[in-house]
Amino acid sequence: MSKNRCKWVPTDDQLYIDYHDTEWGRPTHDERELFEMLSLEGAQAGLSWITILRRRENYRKAFDNFEPSIISQYDDEKVEELLQNEGIIRNRLKINSVIKNAKAFQEVQKEFSSFDKYIWQFVGGKPIINHWQSQEDVPASTIESEQMSKDLKKRGFKFVGPTICYAFMQATGMVNDHIEECFLSSK
Repeated sequence: MSKNRCKWVPTDDQLYIDYHDTEWGRPTHDERELFEMLSLEGAQAGLSWITILRRRENYRKAFDNFEPSIISQYDDEKVEELLQNEGIIRNRLKINSVIKNAKAFQEVQKEFSSFDKYIWQFVGGKPIINHWQSQEDVPASTIESEQMSKDLKKRGFKFVGPTICYAFMQATGMVNDHIEECFLSSK
């Protein structure tokens, strides 16, 4: 018997199904995972999520498993190496944004004791549970994602517009946007 899922999940793509069923919308508080998702959501700008999801393992290898302390030390030589890596999106602006964001991420960690503590403040420390009837009801951005975007940009982060921030919030469980008919919704 098949399960009802959010409509953005193709019924025949196991990678998408696994991501939806085990990760998307589940609260994440791990620092490295938060940085990974912020980086991947930025890489996705202008592309489909499956394009990034299929390259996720390549990204992890190319970007030292998204360890901000390592990435913040990348130099021009490393950027050139990444630009030759066919396993990732070879966009100089996106690659440089991951490095810049790693530095900004560490500054936030110093100021707030953790990025987790800082980022979850935008939803009051607990997930926003939505009850959307259909995929069309789900917004591209919200007041919270706009506030997050504005603050991240002020702190030097790149590729963190309101839509990217909202996708990040969905991916990390800051918002639960599983539609009502999805078996993972919070009915």
